[in-house]
Amino acid sequence: MTSWLLLPIAAVASVITTGLVTRFLRQKSILDHPNERSSHSIPTPRGGGWGILLVLVPGWGALGVAPALLVGLVGLAGVSWLDDRRGLPPLPRLLVQGGAVGLGLWALGDRLVFQGWLPDNLDHVLAALCWLWFINLFNFMDGIDGLAGSEAASVAIGLALMAAIAGGAPALTEPALLLAGAALGFLVWNWQPARVFMGDIGSVPVGFALGWLLLSAAAAGLWLAALLLPLYFLADATLTLVRRLAAGRRIWQAHREHFYQKAVQNGRSHAQVVRAVLVTNSALLGLVLTVPEPWALAGGLLAVVGLLWWLPARRAASVPI
Repeated sequence: MTSWLLLPIAAVASVITTGLVTRFLRQKSILDHPNERSSHSIPTPRGGGWGILLVLVPGWGALGVAPALLVGLVGLAGVSWLDDRRGLPPLPRLLVQGGAVGLGLWALGDRLVFQGWLPDNLDHVLAALCWLWFINLFNFMDGIDGLAGSEAASVAIGLALMAAIAGGAPALTEPALLLAGAALGFLVWNWQPARVFMGDIGSVPVGFALGWLLLSAAAAGLWLAALLLPLYFLADATLTLVRRLAAGRRIWQAHREHFYQKAVQNGRSHAQVVRAVLVTNSALLGLVLTVPEPWALAGGLLAVVGLLWWLPARRAASVPI
């Protein structure tokens, strides 16, 4: 149980670091100004993900997380900060992400993510592609106050619970709790109305870190948790990508076509959307913990389909964003 003390300790540390980062960003006028694709209406500091990383990287280092994984995190942070400040083309970002994923898979060792269902080489290739996609989809889903931070916290807490209960992945519990705490501390500053945005400096490395936890859980046999806990993010980002591809749009360009973005456009507040996602995530965790695998998977799909229908379906009265 002492491992769970990492959650509040990391949360308090993250509240402090994010507050200091927010003050620095304001002093340097590093602000995200609203445009036609934004879901906010006032200039807001961008780069608050530093507050998470200043807790996560040294914390994971102290826990003995593989140095290769930490190098990948730091490399992604550096490139993502450059992207936040100056903007980078997709190719160099993707190359650095690929390098970080390669380091992460090397740290994962000979463990097979797909549990022997695939030949070893194909297992590693597919795991790398899944990890790359997860990094980018997490970045895509960071578009309204509180969403990415609450997803990171809820998924990481779910993985920590599963690792502790199942006993198959004890090494995941503490890193997951530390990530969850860092995300919760950030949410104090990012909940609607957000006083700071995560930025690519947060969403890309956090997506990488969460992806490692999910793949490690799958490799330890907790494949149902690895699939169901992030299912809403997976579904929203993937379905939106498919729709944009079918329409012939450039998939790497910023847009406002995700289900959660349409919900805000139709009048729901950021907080309403995030609460609905958290309720769904809690239901997904409950299914993983209590229901046999086939029924849990079916129930999870129904829960996420219901959320995707609900988000943009009803036009509520307009609310300030």
